[in-house]
Amino acid sequence: MKSNIRIAVAALVTCTVVLILYSNLFLKDVNTSVDVTWSKTTTKPKVGVLPQQQPTAEAPKANPITKPRLRRYVPRPVISPIKFSPEFRRTIPQNSGFWNRKFHHSLKQLDLGNVSHLNSSTESSESLQANIPDLNSYSALYHQFLHSMHFRTPDLLINQPNKCRSNGQPERVTLLLGIKSVARNFEERQAIRETWGQEGLTGDGLLVRRVFLLGTLPSDVPDLRALMAFEAQQHGDVLMWDFKDTFYNLTLKDHMFLEWTLQHCSQASFIFKGDDDVFVNPGAVLRYVKSLTPDKASKLYAGQIIYQASPHRSTSVKYYIPQSFYDGPYPPYAGGGGFLFSGALLPSLYSVTWIIPFYPIDDVYTGMCFHALGVEPEKHPGFQTFDIREQDRENPCVYRDLLLVHRRSPQQALRLWRSMKSPLLTC
Repeated sequence: MKSNIRIAVAALVTCTVVLILYSNLFLKDVNTSVDVTWSKTTTKPKVGVLPQQQPTAEAPKANPITKPRLRRYVPRPVISPIKFSPEFRRTIPQNSGFWNRKFHHSLKQLDLGNVSHLNSSTESSESLQANIPDLNSYSALYHQFLHSMHFRTPDLLINQPNKCRSNGQPERVTLLLGIKSVARNFEERQAIRETWGQEGLTGDGLLVRRVFLLGTLPSDVPDLRALMAFEAQQHGDVLMWDFKDTFYNLTLKDHMFLEWTLQHCSQASFIFKGDDDVFVNPGAVLRYVKSLTPDKASKLYAGQIIYQASPHRSTSVKYYIPQSFYDGPYPPYAGGGGFLFSGALLPSLYSVTWIIPFYPIDDVYTGMCFHALGVEPEKHPGFQTFDIREQDRENPCVYRDLLLVHRRSPQQALRLWRSMKSPLLTC
């Protein structure tokens, strides 16, 4: 009997020790290589300062993917002082367009030193109805965009806080690849990992890092969250925010990528942002940025530049913009399939995205932001966002001096990459 009691006591002590050790491990700081959190917080920006992720007083909800984790407190960057280019101010006409009026109101508030209008995160139906006479003709997706076009603080659900760190110290990243993707595009992401998006040091000591940028899927599609969490843990390159991954939300995705980069990879010298269906020649990209003078490198915004563009007015076109929403030309901008810009521009570029109202087309919006800073886009013939001649598309020698082509399937990318890397290739 005494022997049984001793065994029971020993078992109880052992279980207690195991539970204590497990608790200490479980509740450690979440600043690990991957941070998966499925929680919601509410934040509003203060005057002149971006909102901060405050610890919530509510008990955290159970994580449906991984064990619950404490949320790491990360302050958002402070808005840098911004002086808008006079030329950009003149580019956007002051007329009856809803976006035009919003833009010039933001400029007026900025000139007065008042940024309290950043507190607005929604646009009421009454306000939209009063300001857009043909609002009822807008599509449902447009209505969703209009209601949330000032929202800039979604939760970061999957993070990679140590992506640009080694042994706790920031790395000297030469090129950060920010690749827009959607949850279901597993094949596209894996093809990029195996081909042009490979991470690490090049032969001449240049460091490349990679992240994929995602929102959440609509509720009427299969739940891929468990697969996304596994992919994030497996590859350490997935970022996911708590907003619906729609075409009109790509501008919000770009804004959040700028914020993440400032927080976690601000030392990156150059940033490439592109789609997951492009093919990039990383060797050509790195040769190009190495060839730049310091002055040019600090103001770089390069790609295939679209000049003298204006909004599409046909409702059958993907890039349709109602005239009552925006009325005027577009400034020159780099095609959204992929472009390069200088890491030195990150703080001012991010700050501008808090002032200029979001626009439904992300590459046009990015062009507006660079134009607002007085940064001229650099046209580079190596960016072929509208593809190359059909007869050249399977010829690996054609790609030696190209930086980017759009678009290529995962299978095409793999075939092309293997051909380009073959020791038997003679060009």
